[in-house]
Amino acid sequence: MLYMVATPIGNLGDISQRALETLRQADIIASEDTRHTGLLLKRFGIDKPQLSLHEHNERLATERVIALLREGQTVALVTDAGTPGISDPGFVLVQRCIEEGLPFTMVPGPAAFVMALVLSGLPTHSFTFRGFPPRKPGPRRRFLTVDAQSPHTLIFYESPHRITALIDDALAVYGDRRAALACELTKRYERVTRGRLSELRAALDGQAPRGEYVLVIEGASANGE
Repeated sequence: MLYMVATPIGNLGDISQRALETLRQADIIASEDTRHTGLLLKRFGIDKPQLSLHEHNERLATERVIALLREGQTVALVTDAGTPGISDPGFVLVQRCIEEGLPFTMVPGPAAFVMALVLSGLPTHSFTFRGFPPRKPGPRRRFLTVDAQSPHTLIFYESPHRITALIDDALAVYGDRRAALACELTKRYERVTRGRLSELRAALDGQAPRGEYVLVIEGASANGE
């Protein structure tokens, strides 16, 4: 049986009792970063073998997990933070389990984009999660343009080194819409900045980048402005 286990996005106190029980009962844990997961396991006194499964070896590691599942092993899949399969490895493994008729389920838990959306103050009834944009300027602008007329709240992930470029491109594509920028969610220096995109961009000047960011942008208005 495969269990996809959501883990805290920052504060370890957010881990669920069911997640801990599942990790303790697993025969092996497939981890995006075995060192990172090792710290989590040590914190809760869990001693289990790990298998590395990340974006650079996902196809090969997925087949290793499939082989273990065929043998009747219980495998828990975790990523560095949050929910497996959401901008993290997991999708390919789910596809293969479906193809092979192997059982799998989720142990639900934190997802950074959900928390950022709720804290943004922007409409939550209808939204589009877009994940990480392309790194290069041209592809990134084309990526953003797809949703230029969408009425749904838009949510993006971005690294600290490219967040200013993303906001600059969002300004060019969407105009100066209302938005919110979240970082270090659930951690000591959690910060959510709300305002127009231009105000978020100005607020970044002089700030030391911290962790990954979640950018939430209001959708296009009914009259297209």
